[in-house]
Amino acid sequence: MMQTQTPVELPPLPILPENPSLLTRLRTGLKTLEVLRIHPTNPAFGAVFYDSVELGRCKELARQFSRHAEGRRLLADKPSLSASELDLEAMGKLPPGTFGHEFARYYREQGLQPIETLSPPKNDAQYIAKRLRETHDFIHLVTGYKTDVMGEMEVQAFSLGNLHLRTSMLILLNSAKEVHKHIPGFNTTTYLRRLWAAFRRGADSRQFASFRWEDHWATPVALLREQLIAPAEELN
Repeated sequence: MMQTQTPVELPPLPILPENPSLLTRLRTGLKTLEVLRIHPTNPAFGAVFYDSVELGRCKELARQFSRHAEGRRLLADKPSLSASELDLEAMGKLPPGTFGHEFARYYREQGLQPIETLSPPKNDAQYIAKRLRETHDFIHLVTGYKTDVMGEMEVQAFSLGNLHLRTSMLILLNSAKEVHKHIPGFNTTTYLRRLWAAFRRGADSRQFASFRWEDHWATPVALLREQLIAPAEELN
């Protein structure tokens, strides 16, 4: 006889006010982190944690956006890449090699679903935080970093170099003690060299935050890589 599992009761989701102080952000981040240690894939708590950690950086990015036409257009339109806004079936029908086709294939093969943002952003900084969460997997596609543990660490190092994200730094630091267990044939020197190469590649690439990805579903991934990404360093 199959037993019915009792649903796990989570604590109330912390809500960040529109202009939280550093102390409020710290408290909120710690509360969400307690849940994420047990339920690391919870999207609601993950989003609040991301916002509490990155809000200061996203405010800085919003100020940068206001200084150039591409950024001003993005903040004016606030296009969404939430799951409800994406038609993966239609993207999958685009020619192979195009960004939309490869994006749909990536999600299908990985058994993933795009992020669905549960609450609308209240200001420009929150919108940028939302967009950075929604576009994380795009970096895998255009850089070519794999979706295994090593590839994910390289994406985090790339993001740290490209956008100076605190969450990327935290992930890299928090994984330092355990990562060797999840990478076959782990070698510390090789691992650190690959992270440093990914960091420098991110620093040398075009900043991704204001790029209008949704205008390029029909663009070949190879062309996007050529236009956006610094060449990968050859490691011996």
